Amino acid sequence: MTSQGIDQLFESFNDLRVLVIGDVMIDAYLWGKVDRISPEAPVPVITVTEREDRLGGAANVALNVAAMGAHPIVCAIAGKDAKGEILAELLEKRGLSSKGVVYSSARPTTVKSRVISGHQHIVRVDEESTRALEAEEERAFLENLEVIIRVEKPDVVIFEDYNKGLLTPNVISRAIALSSNAGIPTAVDPKKANFFSYKGVTLYKPNLKELREGLKVEFDKKDQIALRQAVDQLEAEINNRISLITLSEEGVYVKDGDKENRIPAHIRNISDVSGAGDTVISVAALCLAQNTDSAFLAALANLAGGLVCERVGVVPIDRNQLLREAKLHLQKL
Repeated sequence: MTSQGIDQLFESFNDLRVLVIGDVMIDAYLWGKVDRISPEAPVPVITVTEREDRLGGAANVALNVAAMGAHPIVCAIAGKDAKGEILAELLEKRGLSSKGVVYSSARPTTVKSRVISGHQHIVRVDEESTRALEAEEERAFLENLEVIIRVEKPDVVIFEDYNKGLLTPNVISRAIALSSNAGIPTAVDPKKANFFSYKGVTLYKPNLKELREGLKVEFDKKDQIALRQAVDQLEAEINNRISLITLSEEGVYVKDGDKENRIPAHIRNISDVSGAGDTVISVAALCLAQNTDSAFLAALANLAGGLVCERVGVVPIDRNQLLREAKLHLQKL
């Protein structure tokens, strides 16, 4: 793609409305200094000097979508609790539409707290419920979702599944059907529990570990034939159009019908892989909405995922940096 073509693609993202359906959470960070060992147990004592709450999970996907210039609408369920109020404040502060968020008194808001000293991640504490939605929660969520799809007319739908209970088989199948009937492409970043539930989705993006575990197969990531066979097996089950497999330091593999491409990773100073998958699915979905060639879609998403790995913590992509890197590396595609 030419430099002008890349500019035009990025400019076109500004007009897109993106529905992000998935498990939202708060990523809490506590930074501090280890200055002694606890007398109560052989563990370090951290004196906290700074705390920050950030949007995580599906909300981080929405942040990436917004960072690329598009307009995300978050569809999720959160607790009707103090942390849920913080989540609502964070969404409002970042200018994200929360009209699709349903608050439930039957479950807590998911919070993942990371304790960090220097550049060392000491421990993570999770506060959450992973049970599936109750019947009333599911009914309320789907009713709201139907209205949003009908009124907002999104250009693409992203499913961000962290197995926290929102994306039940019924929610998944209903959301895909609603989108398909409206001619809206869909993309998913799946997790193990619902691996085969996304039948009929347009773009399916597992990582290599998820692919192996989901299909119960083992093969070397460099074995192209075995990888192709695994993806063929996956597509026979899911009936998706595009498969995008992230391969960590080996880059990404994409298959679109009979076309397949393997895109190598770029050399990076990796600081933190947290949230890279969120960035990859966000950029891939935007390209999908614009019917971008699958090889370029994969290459741009791969480039974006690598860039966020250079930064500490869960952070969205820098659009201008990605644009510069795309012009530098992807004009041959």
